[in-house]
Amino acid sequence: MAFAPDSVKSNGGSQKPLLNFWQIWNISFGFLGVQIGYSLQNANTSRILSAIGADPHHLSLFWLAAPVAGLIVQPIVGLSSDKTWTKLGRRIPFILGGAFVSAGAMFFMPNSEHFAALLPPLFFGATMLLLMDTSFNVTMQPFRALVSDMVPDSQRNKGYSIQSFLINAGAVFGSLLPFILTGIGIANEPAPGNKVAPTVIWSFYIGGAVLLLTVLWTSFRTKEYPPEEYKKYNNIPEDSGPKKNFWQLVLSMPKTMMQLAVTQFFSWFSLFLMWVYTTNAIAGKIWNTTDATSKEYNEAGNWTGVIFAAYSLFAALYSLVLPKLAGQYGRRTTYALSLIAGGIGLISMMFITNKYALFLPMIGIGMAWAAILAMPYAILSSSLPPEQTGVYMGIFNATITIPQIIAGFFGGMLLLALGGEGVYIIALSGASMVLAGILAKVVITTEGH
Repeated sequence: MAFAPDSVKSNGGSQKPLLNFWQIWNISFGFLGVQIGYSLQNANTSRILSAIGADPHHLSLFWLAAPVAGLIVQPIVGLSSDKTWTKLGRRIPFILGGAFVSAGAMFFMPNSEHFAALLPPLFFGATMLLLMDTSFNVTMQPFRALVSDMVPDSQRNKGYSIQSFLINAGAVFGSLLPFILTGIGIANEPAPGNKVAPTVIWSFYIGGAVLLLTVLWTSFRTKEYPPEEYKKYNNIPEDSGPKKNFWQLVLSMPKTMMQLAVTQFFSWFSLFLMWVYTTNAIAGKIWNTTDATSKEYNEAGNWTGVIFAAYSLFAALYSLVLPKLAGQYGRRTTYALSLIAGGIGLISMMFITNKYALFLPMIGIGMAWAAILAMPYAILSSSLPPEQTGVYMGIFNATITIPQIIAGFFGGMLLLALGGEGVYIIALSGASMVLAGILAKVVITTEGH
């Protein structure tokens, strides 16, 4: 992305230049590939781990890898990238490094059973999951900060909505990959003596390759502002006072971040349960099986990818109208109503016995997902001190990871308490999402700018 005079309209003074559509698009394009990988993980991790020996009651504990990695890694990456400047920029080196490690882990995880000489397959798979999640987090956090760094306040709704669109477009492709590969003739059942279906293995290969290509596009098409320009555009004085350490930054976090944390807790608690237990829920409710190596369970696994792609598609479409809705009705109201729609969709899954009818609740879930990806960041970004955007975006990630960690610890207990019926866990996640929507309207007191 070259900031040539004929492609940038200046808005005067020391304000950041307004960007055209393709400049904003390029900033977030790499997130398309990251989300393809992340969606493959979301839709297939339980399927892979179950196939190589994980107990269904322990699945949520394996899923703790993602939020624990995010809780530790994202603030460190944010703080480091705030203080970094290289020829590639401030955020790009972290985006690139995380992408290469993610792609490698995506190659190894579905092949865990073939590394039994090194480690037991389940342990190897869990290790690859942790490595994948850690590197995804290294890549994701700087993308959030990059939009805040590069896009002026007047274009923030558009910037985060385009990012939301690309995330969801990637999620559609990633979620559908095993289903598409099955349709073109690749086997959806493990070969004799194997545990993981070829459709899943090839999906991870393709996803890793696309992740690398899209991140490279952003890295070479986005030119970050050098430190002097960044300070000028954000009105940061040369001597900005004594530097705060990490804990001082945590204790002095903006009030808006603390308000958003309340809503974030219940929305991400809900999402984690949905990702972990949807395959289990629909396999039992619609395919009447709990055998993770059976043909029926693998069909349910493919269908989980299809309906996850559906909610991502609805989210991508909804993200196109989010800026207008937020401008007309306010960010808080738009956010709240979107979350409530998602909660109603999740609860309704308890009453569905036809796999095609599962597309209906995906509309509401897609609305919630699009809003979750865009509205909190649009509300928050204008309240952050520009010189500490990266670290605060990393700290804010704790509002995503902590509820997932709690859900991971208690998910198995909840499943046991509900008689082992995954569909009841999905209904519980819907109630949590509805509560998040109510709190978004009641607790958050600012719209951002």
